[in-house]
Amino acid sequence: MVSEAARRFATAGENGNCNDKGVVELTVKRGEGVLVPPAEETAKGLYFLSNLDQNIAVTVQTIYCFKAAENGNDGAPAVLKAALAKVLVHYYPLAGRLTISGEGKLIVDCSGEGAVFVEAEAECDMAAIAADVEKPDPATLGKLVYSVPGAKNPLEIPPLVAQVTKFNCGGFVLGLAMNHCMFDGIGAVEFINSWGETARGLPLAVPPFLDRTILRSRIPPVISFPHREFLELADASPAAALYYHEQPLLYRSFLFDQEMLHRLKKKSMPDNSPCTTFEALSGFIWRARTKALDLRPEQQTKLLFAVDGRSRFEPPLPKGYFGNGIVLTNSLSTAGELVGSPASFAVGLVQEAVRMATDEYMRSAIDYFEATRARPSLAATLLLTTWSRLPFHTTDFGWGEPAMSGPVELPKKEVVLFLSHGKERKRINVLLGLPASAMETFRELVEEI
Repeated sequence: MVSEAARRFATAGENGNCNDKGVVELTVKRGEGVLVPPAEETAKGLYFLSNLDQNIAVTVQTIYCFKAAENGNDGAPAVLKAALAKVLVHYYPLAGRLTISGEGKLIVDCSGEGAVFVEAEAECDMAAIAADVEKPDPATLGKLVYSVPGAKNPLEIPPLVAQVTKFNCGGFVLGLAMNHCMFDGIGAVEFINSWGETARGLPLAVPPFLDRTILRSRIPPVISFPHREFLELADASPAAALYYHEQPLLYRSFLFDQEMLHRLKKKSMPDNSPCTTFEALSGFIWRARTKALDLRPEQQTKLLFAVDGRSRFEPPLPKGYFGNGIVLTNSLSTAGELVGSPASFAVGLVQEAVRMATDEYMRSAIDYFEATRARPSLAATLLLTTWSRLPFHTTDFGWGEPAMSGPVELPKKEVVLFLSHGKERKRINVLLGLPASAMETFRELVEEI
């Protein structure tokens, strides 16, 4: 059956090279990468990154697929390149390079060197990659995002790298590689939308607020919470580790439609206590994954997820804050109590973690890093990454909104990704990787909803 996403994405024909299994292999011819500096002179010097930026200096790769327009796509690369130079005047730190400060922290050298921009052509129609976008296939989608040759660490990769790939059908894909230390998902969406507005000759709806020093640590640091997100849990479940070593890691996406989400909320809170979709789904995923991995009852297991602190800080962060305004919050339970208790127990733990993200908690987290330079531990941990609330689909460079958009890479084994699904964005795709036998158990638990 052809998925709704594939139907929306499809254009005339699926030209491409098929291997001996009949699968279309994407062939992409890239040009040379060029530097795109800001169109005007911008401030030089060192640009401060807050402690919320420090622990997530990883490159995030995303793609945005635009269908053919009546006037074609021949001018797309030139339009995006020119608009990038103009928008970098406002977002000039993205034209700099990451370095290490005298304190041993990441900082941006605003050198004005520019973002990397690459033009490419694919030897097929865009419909050929529809399934790969719906459930990310890094081997295919990775060809749509440029990787800087020879780069071994984040300091050797410019904060922003863009590739525009034209397809035979007239559509094109914008592939981005952006360092997470430069902004969180909300900030990334605001930047990409600003780029699109610039391409259409419009003023920025949300100009960036660049001063990250408003999130400096306190002097002296005040640590008022235990911050279990950094806690290293002992492995008391060798069987689970054995699964990962002896069985193939399978990736599957599970679609939770509105009816399933309604049933899940009802099961999670049978007494009709208030419960959000995120809380119900997070509690279920944590509990089901723990059960599928057959963790020992005494095994402690941790749930981590990011909470948007923009409105939770006192005062709230300014509109357009350019940086990471998210903080990790956590829940902790033994596997036995998590699996053996009603679903409402897991949901209650998630709700407590959401409530915990107050102004004082977030400033304590900032101060904790200042004092310890600790990094969050993923031992015996599930990290939920929620993209389902991010409006990546709103970007418009003059060719309309993207037919599809999403990540290029699959999540790590400790990570579960929530993605919005469908035009109305009311369904959620849950993408995760588990050993084969655990994945079968997880699938059965989903079907019981």
